[in-house]
Parts: sequence; C-alpha cells; structure tokens
Amino acid sequence: MASTTCEVKLRRGEPVEKGLRRLKKLLDREGILKDMRGRKHFEKPGDKRRAKQARARSRAMRDSRTPPGESRTSNRY
Repeated sequence: MASTTCEVKLRRGEPVEKGLRRLKKLLDREGILKDMRGRKHFEKPGDKRRAKQARARSRAMRDSRTPPGESRTSNRY
C-alpha cells in the first residue's frame, strides 16, 4: 500500500474542531477513508467480481424502469 500523507496545520486562533473538519474533507477528497474501509477486511477476487456484477444488475434494473406517470402501453397506438 502506497503511503499517503495528509497534513492540516491549525491556523492561529482556529479551534481544533474546525481543523478536524478540514482534515476530514481532505481525507474524503483524497479517497483515503474509502480505501481504508475497503482494506478493513480481505475480500476474495471472486467475491469482488460477484459484488460488482450485482451492482451492475441493480443499476441496470433501476435505469430500465419507466418514469412515474408513463405506462409501457401508452405509446402502443
């Protein structure tokens, strides 16, 4: 795993809570937290592939639904 360093220096008179908020935003932008959550538990390559396919299937089902108010038979004649 490549080492990524994020650093936030507190400005003069800045509360610690505000500095933590800036650090969290930086970590989110860099994708570090997402990467760490993904590495928390090992996932077999086959399981990753199956999960990816399941996400694709659900996305395809969601996108194929007709918008509300329109029926499939409305354009028949």
